[in-house]
Amino acid sequence: MIVFPEQTEISMGQQAFTQVLSEQKESAPSIKSEMVQAVGNRIAQASGRSDYQWEVRLVDSQEQNAFCLPGGKIVVYEGILPVCQNEAGLAVVMSHEVAHVLARHGGERMSQQAAVNGAQQLVGVLTQNKEQVTRELWMKAYGVATNYGVLLPYSRKHEMEADHIGLMLMSQAGYDPSEAPKFWTRFASASAGAAKPPEFMSTHPADHRRASELEKLLPEALDIYRQAQQPIGIGRLIV
Repeated sequence: MIVFPEQTEISMGQQAFTQVLSEQKESAPSIKSEMVQAVGNRIAQASGRSDYQWEVRLVDSQEQNAFCLPGGKIVVYEGILPVCQNEAGLAVVMSHEVAHVLARHGGERMSQQAAVNGAQQLVGVLTQNKEQVTRELWMKAYGVATNYGVLLPYSRKHEMEADHIGLMLMSQAGYDPSEAPKFWTRFASASAGAAKPPEFMSTHPADHRRASELEKLLPEALDIYRQAQQPIGIGRLIV
């Protein structure tokens, strides 16, 4: 269920991207920022969305995070780079985030949240463009939901779908998909000891489960990778 036009999502994505860049410090030009840009460009080209105004930014933060906003606005945090280890690992992260946008998961979540909040508020959003209401819906669509019975399992479904789409996307872009399960295994090790909620209370599947599911998808992904026009393999190491 998506009740918001894609152009509305793209417009809100641009606003959110501008806000993030005003609040976060961009990394200085370096080999790492060049690598992030290069991987982002290849994934953008493989996405088939030449109508998007793609932009890629590296943020000077040790947070292990990355996201893509509607319209092709990609933000990667420096903290995730050591876990990526190489360009293919970086492609795992970035293609997954781009997959959310290609599948319009944010629009689905926002529409579902609007329905949960009630038809009257939904009408207000669609007909009057109430800025505060849309901002709250946007944050809930891309943030933490509160209804474990409906919204969180639906979000986990989105994550698994984005894993699948992202795996095929990075393969098409020329990156070795075998790096995907390896990345999630590394991420699990890097997060060892950190307080994590049980999977049924989380918007994301458990890391070990993601690695296992991606292993099952490797034959399909490797077929796509072998047909890539410019195979990169794992690419350069991130040091």
